[in-house]
Amino acid sequence: MSAAETLATEQTHRPVSVSSLRGPILRRVSRSFFVSIFLLPKKLRNPVSLGYLLARASDTIADTTELPIELRVEKLQLLARAVQGEPLEHAVGDLSRSVAPLQKNESERALIESVPSCLAWLDQSEDFEREQVRSVLEKINRGQVLDVERFRDPKQLVALETAADLDEYTYLVAGSAGEFWTRICFQLLRKFSTRGENEMLELGKRYGQGLQLINILRDAGDDLRAGRCYFPNEELAAVALEPSQILREPQRFLPIYRKWRGNAEQGIKAGIEYALAVRNRRVRIATALPALIGARTLALLREAGGTVLHRHVKVARKEVRAIMTSLSSSLGSRSRIETLFRELS
Repeated sequence: MSAAETLATEQTHRPVSVSSLRGPILRRVSRSFFVSIFLLPKKLRNPVSLGYLLARASDTIADTTELPIELRVEKLQLLARAVQGEPLEHAVGDLSRSVAPLQKNESERALIESVPSCLAWLDQSEDFEREQVRSVLEKINRGQVLDVERFRDPKQLVALETAADLDEYTYLVAGSAGEFWTRICFQLLRKFSTRGENEMLELGKRYGQGLQLINILRDAGDDLRAGRCYFPNEELAAVALEPSQILREPQRFLPIYRKWRGNAEQGIKAGIEYALAVRNRRVRIATALPALIGARTLALLREAGGTVLHRHVKVARKEVRAIMTSLSSSLGSRSRIETLFRELS
């Protein structure tokens, strides 16, 4: 019997190891986000870790191109139903056993094998935490299904139709996570923010959307070569540009790219505003870190200019470590966050 089969069989007979999910599994699938979670007060780590693991598992299924589109959508919807509490233990075990061997990355294979344990952990969570994880996963899964169904054939380049479609996608898969983080923090931390919850919800949403736009901007060239264009057809048509022409004529495309880079910059500014409003220093550091890395990524994308579609832009690990060291040594001081943001931008 495989490890996944053993886990699926035994999980109803012995306690699920939350520590192994929150530790080794999470560390392997998200080295950078793991640092942010590690910085959080203990009471926040469980819901944030669990939400991330389930979202990442769903994303891994969506990216398993070895499966036909219809089967990927079916498995995504099955996982979504299980997250919402339907008793689908056997079906989830089958999902885990069938999808895990298709993962070339060992960390992602281990993550898919751990899906039954993640769902058991969710069932054992406090009511509020379980409700919030289910709410954000419903949105994330819906965005992932939309993505899979839109880009059905990697040999046929397809673009989103409107700017509203891109806004909807970035909200579902990332802006909703900013809202989730906010609701969790307001519920579990005393005097979480100097701003009201509604204002922080809006900042958190914009922050998440900005981070997702950075992913889209950074991966634009690879996505286009894989048949995916997240830049709206309505904007391309306005300059008489077809999606298939973007890689050949990047200079004509750059004004559209710069517009969405500007939107990402506004999202990262919202993230800095959010972080500066957080009272707890550890949570402030964890919140500011992705925004500062995002600011540096955007600077690198600006520097790349017209070559951005043919380069892999990524902040070097030593720079990430330097940002973390600077944040930690200042104990997350607001003045240091603002200085770092100006320097990195």
